[in-house]
Parts: sequence; C-alpha cells; structure tokens
Amino acid sequence: MKPVQGSIEARVSSEVDRWLQWLPRWRPGTHRARVRLCQKCFGSPILAAAGLDVDVPHPVQHAFSMRMKTVIDDAVDDYTARNLPLLHREIRLAEERKARRPYRAGEGLDPEYLGLELDPEPVPDQPFLFTLAGLEADTAAAAAEPAPRPFTPEEKEALREEVRLADDFAKQLGRRICVELAQHRRRIGNAVERLVEPQVAELLADLERELDAPGWPGA
Repeated sequence: MKPVQGSIEARVSSEVDRWLQWLPRWRPGTHRARVRLCQKCFGSPILAAAGLDVDVPHPVQHAFSMRMKTVIDDAVDDYTARNLPLLHREIRLAEERKARRPYRAGEGLDPEYLGLELDPEPVPDQPFLFTLAGLEADTAAAAAEPAPRPFTPEEKEALREEVRLADDFAKQLGRRICVELAQHRRRIGNAVERLVEPQVAELLADLERELDAPGWPGA
C-alpha cells in the first residue's frame, strides 16, 4: 500500500501531468479492435469531467482513467488502514495470498496498461496454444491454499458495514476528483487536439486511400 502524499487536488494535478507526459508516446493500434466495452471507461463520470468521453480513442481514455483510479485507490487504502480494521485485515490477507502466486501476468504494468485484457480477441477456428490469462489461472489453482475460517454472523455484519463505509468514501472522492478535473479540461483538450486528433485523421485518410485503391473490386 502506497502512502497518500499531499492533497487530493495535488494528486489529481500530478497524475494529469504524468498522463500528458505519456500522451506523445501514444500511437493508434493496428490490431483488430475489441468488441467488448471496457467497464472501467464506458460511462465513466471521470472521463466526462475531463472532456475525454466523446471521440477519443479508448487507449487514451483508459490511460487517463487508470491514473485517476490510482488516486482513488491510494486514498481509500489509506482511509481503510486508519479507520476500518476488519476490512484492512481482509485486504492485507488477500494481498499476501496473491503475492504467493508464482505467476501474475498483470503485475508491474504502467498505469496506462493496467486493467486491459491480457490477451487479444480469439479468432474463430484459430485457437491459441496458450493465453496469459490461462497461465495465470493455472498457477493460481496450483498454489491454492486452504479456505480461511468462516466469519461469525457478527463479523459478517461488521465487515459489510466497513465495506459500505469504504464505498461511500470512494464515491465522495470520485465526486471531488470530477470537480477538480474541471480545472484541467483546457490543457487536456489542447493536448488531445494537438497529439491525438492528427493521428486519428491520418489513420482515417490512410483507410480512405486504401478503399479507393484501383485493386479493390468495383473500383
């Protein structure tokens, strides 16, 4: 667990700065697009507050939303450690179990790539020899540990209440971040206009040239 450094406003500003430093390295993907919606980005109020919810490529959106997620996660972890002992204990035990797994495919990724699916979409009649997600699941099963002792009814109720408090804190924090992002919309929008939109326009122009090429049937 990382300690929370500075105010939420300072953390938001810092993560926006880091996203802006990453953005010049972004390039449009050439692989086949996924058909499933990203649950972390679709309908995100944080992306709407930043002005990134419409006509922005998903990798650009995802990189931003995951950086804001780190702000929320760190603050919730700090709040939980200080105020919610039962939930903090369960999270710590879960992290210890996870750390004992021999293989974790998504470990150590930069925030821009956290939460993305590890493997490409399967192609009909072309099965993969293996997948990263499958390897992770296999090693997790091999390292399975005995189930912990069951909770008493009183412990279950207390834990539910602590989970509710943590959820409420996260929602309040999300609203604060949305308000703060209004201060950064201009520079976020300027960066997208300067660095992202020309690449998307070039990609569309290339596609149009390919469709108009004489080799295409009916050209």
